[in-house]
Amino acid sequence: MITVDTPALAAALRALPDTPRVVASGNHSVPWELVRVLDEHVERYVLNTLNGPPGLPERDGVVAETSFVGAGQRRHPGLRYVPSRLSLVPVLFRRSLPVDAVFLHCSPPRDGVVSLGIEVNVLPAAVEACRERGGLVVAQVNDRMPFTHGDALVPVEHIDLALEASSPLPTPPAAAPLGEDARAIGERVAAMVPDGATLQMGIGAVPDAVLAALTGHRGLRLWTEMFSDGVLALDAAGALDDDHPLTTSFLFGTQDLYDWLDGNRRVHLLRTERTNDPALIARQRSMTSINTALEVDLFGQANASRIDARIHSGFGGQTDFIVGALHSQGGQAIMALRSWHPKADVSTIVPMVDEPVTSFQASAIVTEQGVAPLFGHSEKEQARHLIERTAHPRVRDELWEEAEHLGLA
Repeated sequence: MITVDTPALAAALRALPDTPRVVASGNHSVPWELVRVLDEHVERYVLNTLNGPPGLPERDGVVAETSFVGAGQRRHPGLRYVPSRLSLVPVLFRRSLPVDAVFLHCSPPRDGVVSLGIEVNVLPAAVEACRERGGLVVAQVNDRMPFTHGDALVPVEHIDLALEASSPLPTPPAAAPLGEDARAIGERVAAMVPDGATLQMGIGAVPDAVLAALTGHRGLRLWTEMFSDGVLALDAAGALDDDHPLTTSFLFGTQDLYDWLDGNRRVHLLRTERTNDPALIARQRSMTSINTALEVDLFGQANASRIDARIHSGFGGQTDFIVGALHSQGGQAIMALRSWHPKADVSTIVPMVDEPVTSFQASAIVTEQGVAPLFGHSEKEQARHLIERTAHPRVRDELWEEAEHLGLA
C-alpha cells in the first residue's frame, strides 16, 4: 500500500481501461474523496455501489450500477439495476461484472492490516476479483473509521494506493418518537421471539420498535446483514448472549455506535457470502428473521422492491434470510409492516401484488392490527388470517370480495 496525493491518484485512475467498472463501498461508507477524484479525471466509468446514497455523480458518462438501489440511485439517469440476491452479488464479479478497480473506505493500518470498519459486504469479493484481473485497489484511509474485526481486516499488501482523508462518518438524524402503530408491531413481534433466539433485522421505525420491545429478553444472539443503535440498548439491558459474537456485514448509526464498535472483538463483520448464506443462517439457533415490505397480498407474497413499476430497492438479503430461517431448528421468518401506508394512504394488505414478488412464504405477517400465521396453513386459511387479523378494518370487506374472485374464500 503506497500513500499518494491527489495528482498521483488521478494519474493512476486515468490509466484504467476505457469505461472502467469501479466497485466502491456503498451504504454509509462511500469513500467520497476517491469518487470525487474519479469523476474529475475519468470521462466515462461504471460506478458499482450497493445502496448508493445521495451525492453520487449523475453526469453524462456515468453509469450507476447496483443490485440494491439506494436513495442516490433511484432517479439516476444512468441507473443500471442488476437484480440479484445479496448473497450472490460476489458471484457476479467473477462472471458478468468484471472489476477494474475497487474503492475502499478504511481505518489507518494496525499491525499490517487496515479495517473496512462499518462496511464489509461484497468488498472482499470485489478485491479478490479485481486483483485476479490485475486491477487497481485504492483505499481512502480515514482516522475516523472504527477498527472492526472479522472479514473487515485487509492486509496492506492487497491495497495498491491509499489516499488519506479524515472525515466524520454519516450519522442518522435524530429519531422521531416511535408512533403507536410501530410500538404495537414491535410488541407483537417481540412476543413471538423466544429467549435465546438469533435475530436478523434491518433499520427503520419497525425494527427499532422490535428491538425496544426485546430488552426484557435474555440470551439473544445476532446473525444479521446489518444493525444499528438498537443493539446498544439490548446490550445495556443484558438481553444479549455475552458469550456469542454479534455477526453482521455492515452497520450504520450514531457516533456512540461507532465508538462502541472500535476495537470491539464481540462484533464480527463478515463478507456477504457468509452472513447471507442460507445454509449458514439455517445453522443458527432459533433463527428469527424480521423483515418488512411495501405490500403483502392474500397469497402471502411480498413486494419490497418496486413502486409504480420503478425499482425502489431490490432483493437485498430478504430472500436469503427467509429461506435460512425457515430451515433453522425453531426458526421463523416474520414480515412486519403497518396495515396502512401513511404517505400513499392505501392498504398494505392487497388482493394480489402488481409488482414483481420480492419474497414469499413467511412464517407470519404482523401489523398493528394483529398476527396472521401463514406457514403450514392452506392458502384459504392464509387469506382469512391476513384479512381478519392484519388488514386495516377499512378494507376488510373489499378484500373478502377480492378473495372470492381469487378462489381464496
